[in-house]
Amino acid sequence: MSGSQPGSPATAPPTLAELERQLDGCLRVDRFRFRRQIRQLQGERPARKNKSGSTGGTDGEGKPDNGQTAARQQSERQRARLAEQIASSRKLCEQRRNRKLKLQWDEELPITSRREEIAAAIQANPVVVICGETGSGKSTQLPKICLELGRGVEGTIGHTQPRRIAARSVAARVAEEVGSAVGDAVGFRVRFADATSPLTRVKVMTDGILLAETQGDRFLEQYDTLIIDEAHERSLNIDFLLGILRRLLEKRSDLKVIITSATLDAEKFSRHFTIEGRPAPVIEVSGRTWPVEVRYRPLEDRETPGGTPAEPDLQESIFSAVCELAGENNGDMLVFLPTERDIRETATSLRGRRIPGDYAGRETEILPLYGRLSVREQSRVFQPHPHRRIVLATNVAESSLTVPGIFSVIDPGTARISRWSSRSGVQRLPIEPVSQASANQRAGRCGRIGPGVCIRLYSQQDFNSREAFTSPEHQRTNLASVILRTIHLKLGHIDDFPFLDPPRTSTVREGYKTLEELGAIDAEGNLTEIGRRMARMPVDPRISRIILASIEEHAAPEVMAIAAALEIQDPRERPIEKQQAADEAHAQFKHRDSDFLTLLNLWDAWHERSLKLSNSQLRKWCQQNFLSWLRMREWVDVHRQLKDLLSESDDESLRRAAHLHPFNDRKNDLPSIHRSLMTGLLANIAFQTPE
Repeated sequence: MSGSQPGSPATAPPTLAELERQLDGCLRVDRFRFRRQIRQLQGERPARKNKSGSTGGTDGEGKPDNGQTAARQQSERQRARLAEQIASSRKLCEQRRNRKLKLQWDEELPITSRREEIAAAIQANPVVVICGETGSGKSTQLPKICLELGRGVEGTIGHTQPRRIAARSVAARVAEEVGSAVGDAVGFRVRFADATSPLTRVKVMTDGILLAETQGDRFLEQYDTLIIDEAHERSLNIDFLLGILRRLLEKRSDLKVIITSATLDAEKFSRHFTIEGRPAPVIEVSGRTWPVEVRYRPLEDRETPGGTPAEPDLQESIFSAVCELAGENNGDMLVFLPTERDIRETATSLRGRRIPGDYAGRETEILPLYGRLSVREQSRVFQPHPHRRIVLATNVAESSLTVPGIFSVIDPGTARISRWSSRSGVQRLPIEPVSQASANQRAGRCGRIGPGVCIRLYSQQDFNSREAFTSPEHQRTNLASVILRTIHLKLGHIDDFPFLDPPRTSTVREGYKTLEELGAIDAEGNLTEIGRRMARMPVDPRISRIILASIEEHAAPEVMAIAAALEIQDPRERPIEKQQAADEAHAQFKHRDSDFLTLLNLWDAWHERSLKLSNSQLRKWCQQNFLSWLRMREWVDVHRQLKDLLSESDDESLRRAAHLHPFNDRKNDLPSIHRSLMTGLLANIAFQTPE
């Protein structure tokens, strides 16, 4: 016999009921999809009536009904394909379950002593809050505890980090500890890089990636466990995720959620995840094991040789602190700095000077650490080295990453913090004092391998006057931006969203009004096409609307320079005792028709001189012209960030705009610049009356 007839017992595919019984051994994300396909097939299988009105297999004259036969054969083919897919998913699930991973524990990590308690809490509760100082082992050991519990088989263990550099680093470390290559049992996913596979059981990603995944997977079916790391940072992404997960747990009783915080505000997270009247349990894990001495060495104001007040010299203060620490021990140092430019300049300054203890062939190694570094450059910080090392880092090293071998910390006490300015009507990224919690986080980066020292380049009185914790980002952000993101991610009305700290009603109304004025939403609150493009740019909606308009007006390079200026404090200074001299110096940049074009003239003057002058000469030029050296550099940094955002966009017109060069002659283009700006600053437009 050459073969069986279709539909015979030997070749018939499983029935829909049999297929449904096989779903339990599939991956979670497949199970959801397969069940939907089975429901669709069930809806397509009612028997057809023949000519006689019966539902038999003939046409009423004893002949087979070809239409019914074809329908049966199509159904069998669909069931056969589905059976193959189910078998493949079950096989993959079995491979994940049988994969042998090396689960060993470092007894020196504080979290190891609480491992059994944490595991029991995870098994018994839908949500567990882990409060532990940076360096306690939370980020690397929690995924292993979940693996030991058998999680990450039918679903994936999702592990979020606030920054790309941390996601890569944590994935590499966990992979190494469990004996896996990155991309195999342990992988990572960040923007423009996906190192995961079907066998990946632990997926480390930025919180923005997980948030974006909620658009296509509202129930996050691919995960059986989610670890939200560094929740104390209270970024927009983190607060959104915490609200989403609170709702999701009502529908996903099988999901386990672990929240980690490096500060002592864990009770707020515990109350947020109150389920059936019971707050989520909190487990505290100690951090460093050695004392840290904190010393205060505040920056001092200086004067130039001509008697002009000058800004405190950060480089000199850092060098003095380095010398003080180097004279006491030969250990590695970690220096916190607010911007990449500060890191580059500090590195140049330190490399050009002799540090106590250095000699030929044994010089101190200076390494930068910030998010935009290449993976290879970032990894140098974690590699062994024979001599003393000084790591210059942004706040990425505050809690996201643990730099090994640090004996001492130098903390200027500042960071770039996103903040809404109601006066100027724009979102800015000023350099501001960090909170007490952040300062303590920084001090806690030493004291792990021996007694540590933290030198703060500000006074103890200054420290005592600072906020206890960093405020949530949505309270420092124009709510138009928050609302735009809520609509874009389909999270419902912002009034109903379960934020840890709800926004004020008046500011919500103002946010909706702003978005409608910008053309981002219609009268019903739905996103327009312009709104969808704006939502792809993570900047203030006014700035994103200005940039979109500038592309249409063919004035993007000029407008982006002005937009960057709106994100910082005015770099022009007017000391009370020298106002006339300052006004005369600023007059050279003034445009008779527009303050915006005055900013553009200042931008051009700065760039023209930056091509010819050294940093010290450029600093002197700023002093002579009553310009803040720090704010001018901040302007350049913000402009570069805007260009980077556009160049990384999935919108082709935005990517092209990032690489356009300014026109040589702008005289005929000034109306286009102004039209672009007015499109995003409608609320700031006024008419001058005769009075």
